[in-house]
Amino acid sequence: MKRWFIIFLLLALTLSACVGLADGKPSSTSQPLTHIRLPMGYIPNVQYAPFYVAVDKGYYRQAGLEIEFDYSSETDGVALVGANELQFSVVSGEQVLLARAQGLPVVYVMAWWQDYPVAVAALSDKGIRTPADLRGRKIGLPGPYGASYIGLRALLSAGGLKEEDITLDSIGYTQVEALVAGLEDAVVIYANNEPIQLQDKGYTVDVIRVADYAQLASNGLLTNENTIAENPDLVRRMVQATIKGIAFTLEHPDEAYEICKKFVEGLEQANEQVQKQVLISSIEFWKTDALGKSDLEAWENMQAVLLEMELLKQPVDLEKAFTNQFVEDR
Repeated sequence: MKRWFIIFLLLALTLSACVGLADGKPSSTSQPLTHIRLPMGYIPNVQYAPFYVAVDKGYYRQAGLEIEFDYSSETDGVALVGANELQFSVVSGEQVLLARAQGLPVVYVMAWWQDYPVAVAALSDKGIRTPADLRGRKIGLPGPYGASYIGLRALLSAGGLKEEDITLDSIGYTQVEALVAGLEDAVVIYANNEPIQLQDKGYTVDVIRVADYAQLASNGLLTNENTIAENPDLVRRMVQATIKGIAFTLEHPDEAYEICKKFVEGLEQANEQVQKQVLISSIEFWKTDALGKSDLEAWENMQAVLLEMELLKQPVDLEKAFTNQFVEDR
């Protein structure tokens, strides 16, 4: 009897272990998860749906990763990854080149946004519909830094203008309020966000999108040379799990929105029509036939803008600034 009991016990334990693996999630006997603190560069928002989905659906966990979202600034994320204090961060393309120029060994390993989302918005009665129409105008933006400033400079260049042809006004993140109050002729915004808010308030706006005039390297996933050299499998797993999150969000935006409610405080009480439209508009910037893949031309264009602005004194080696290695390894 004792012998049969031992055999039964061993069989039960074996079946239990198999169940632990069958659902695609690590069992209690699996290796510990690798903790990843991930700077996002902005506050919790539906625009981060692919990352929330990848957590909620278990894509990161299946890849052996445990994600901690860190909503600190984009520049902080770049600095921490560059110093090898963190392995990953979500950043915009210009930050990669600026960091490389300062000697930080950062590498962009996955493109998320395929088009640059920055734009300029103006109330329709201002008659600002092309970059050239910005001449002599007072334009509000968060400040002379970051993606908003880079995007504005790209539009000025497209219109044959220089910064001295306009009046810049640093207003923080109050673009909607400033425009409605008539404090600015135009404001620098994200095309997937503020125009929707303005239209919901009943305002008719004209939007000049950077993406309509220049293809620039946009938001994606950053790591560093040390992590790539010492733990390429970690980079591969992080990239692949994130791409799964993007793919699911593209295919199931309504479910992705519901998942966002678990991560974005106050979303359940927010204007659902507006917030859902922000997500749908964001998705349009993510669509591509090759999820995660960077385009060389977008990086060349970004570098040209930074050189013209004299934020770069000389070109950086683009082959070291980004790679598609971990995207193509699918």
